[in-house]
Amino acid sequence: MGSSFPSSASAPLAPLPGELTRAIEQAGYYPALVGDVVQAALAGESVVSHLVHQETTFDHDVVRRHITVLALTGTRLVIAHADDHTDERPDHEDTATATTESIPLSAVRGVMLTHVVANPQKYQPGSLGREITLTLGWGAVNRVDLLPATCGDPDCDADHGYEGSISSDDISLRISAAAEGEAALQQALGFARELSASIGS
Repeated sequence: MGSSFPSSASAPLAPLPGELTRAIEQAGYYPALVGDVVQAALAGESVVSHLVHQETTFDHDVVRRHITVLALTGTRLVIAHADDHTDERPDHEDTATATTESIPLSAVRGVMLTHVVANPQKYQPGSLGREITLTLGWGAVNRVDLLPATCGDPDCDADHGYEGSISSDDISLRISAAAEGEAALQQALGFARELSASIGS
């Protein structure tokens, strides 16, 4: 006998916060599609903080767009990517792909902020520069940097093997006040602070 109760899969999803919706709309990359995939990935969880970053690249004569949405909840970091996939055949249809990933906050290994400061001799305390690179790691991608090992003797020509380091570098976003505006830079800094506090608790 069939149940009269709706399944959780068919239950309506909670709407996205207004600020996140506006940020997706302002990015201008298929906002209805991007909003829907983020909403589905959130699965009803409340958003604590968010960051929307849009990039445009040029590949020969083709303009390719890419959007990244980061949404922090009380338990997860939700990441959505959407990209253009242009087929240059005459009868082609434009295609976009949208991918989401949900990472438990306990799995986020690091939040790294690189501040780019022009004219550091004139740095104003508290300004933190006009550009940052936000790098997040959770172990999905590990980068190995190897260099030939040395013993410190400049005349030694023996093979000492290699030495190096392993770093987690799963996503990296560059945000510039000159390119995206001061509000975007402040939003990125705020998101980084919220995420850092969440994984440190």
